[in-house]
Amino acid sequence: MKLKLSEIFFSLQGEGPLVGMPSLFFRLYGCNLNCSWCDTPYSREPYPFFEKEIEELVQQWKENFPQIPYVVITGGEPLLQEGAIPFLEALIANGAKPLLETNGSLPIAGLPEGVIVVMDLKPPSSNMVEFNRYENLDFLREKDAVKIVIQDRRDFEWAINLVEQRDLLKKTQVFFSPTHPVLSPKELASLILETKLPLRLQVQLHKMLGLK
Repeated sequence: MKLKLSEIFFSLQGEGPLVGMPSLFFRLYGCNLNCSWCDTPYSREPYPFFEKEIEELVQQWKENFPQIPYVVITGGEPLLQEGAIPFLEALIANGAKPLLETNGSLPIAGLPEGVIVVMDLKPPSSNMVEFNRYENLDFLREKDAVKIVIQDRRDFEWAINLVEQRDLLKKTQVFFSPTHPVLSPKELASLILETKLPLRLQVQLHKMLGLK
């Protein structure tokens, strides 16, 4: 089975539960959303892609990064491709610890047990809020995470309301990320501290360091 990809690269994980960990990234091609502040537009049409067999991708990880267990499947939206779940299963079978980054608009109920899931929830500023699949939240665990990109106070208040209504902090980790340059990390940090809730600020470490 082949997968469509826009890029493969080795870098530090800049966000989520594995922040700071060296990881191999497979960016799968295609997305069903069009967020107003998308930072990877090249992962969807009309940009180019290439195809590789799942076995070839697993072998690329095993041969080149034998000491690195973390493999990040990102996009675009990886779950659009039929081969995404078999790819995750193959990675686990070969000893990898895969992390799936998903935009939260597609079902995650059938994911393999060993996958770390980082799921977006789209706030009002994304113009994609109606695509949030809230039933996915029932399948997230402590090892997983919810990520919400915050552009302004409206987004922040929307996010806090959702976190409290859905009792997310008892289910999983919750990360808030500022939309640069509209909202600074310091401003978002101040808003988080005002809540006195155990929310986590993330600042895209890879971009701060000038990495991929």
